Amino acid sequence: MKRIAVLASGGGTNFQAVLDACEQGRIAGRVVCLIYNRREAFARQRAQRAGVPAYYISLRQYEGLEDMQAAVHERLCACEADIVVLAGYLLRLGPQTVRRWRGRIVNTHPALIPSFCGQGFYGERVHQAVLDYGAKVSGCTIHLVDEQYDTGPILLQEAVPVLEDDDAHTLAARILPVEHRLLVQAVALLCDDRVHVEGRRVTLLPQSAPIQ
Repeated sequence: MKRIAVLASGGGTNFQAVLDACEQGRIAGRVVCLIYNRREAFARQRAQRAGVPAYYISLRQYEGLEDMQAAVHERLCACEADIVVLAGYLLRLGPQTVRRWRGRIVNTHPALIPSFCGQGFYGERVHQAVLDYGAKVSGCTIHLVDEQYDTGPILLQEAVPVLEDDDAHTLAARILPVEHRLLVQAVALLCDDRVHVEGRRVTLLPQSAPIQ
């Protein structure tokens, strides 16, 4: 069973999807900690209900981003995480964290990378940008994390059509369940050691046959 650490900034619906999948046996792992950076983040209450230790680590507590990133790194080391999941976490991880967990940090983004992504593209801002551009298709991307925003190798993607009467809220509402499903699938793949990365290309390895 892999040890999963989750980082979140907001409501934590992706976090809840991972919690539920672990509880149901769809992920061969268990969530061992939540790190959140906003005191009002509802993700904390989800962790409390699930009996998962939650740690508030905010930029407000430190002199600069590097100090905060170091604190996040120390907490991930302390909880002995095997897999790190960014579930709506709006800050960038420090380079030491990326190096230590390279290929084992996964993030979800509510658009089809490389479109409508990068610093400042999060939440309904992404969906509004899609609508303003007049795109006919959006979707979501699950990618491995590197040192920049939304630039790591793509693990999973799925398209969602943009409807004529969509606004940012309705488009977000249709994409969110796809995010939940793909994130759970991605975490399960990582926990089963079925992800092979070569450069930017990600290959999903076949599931091992059960021992007879």
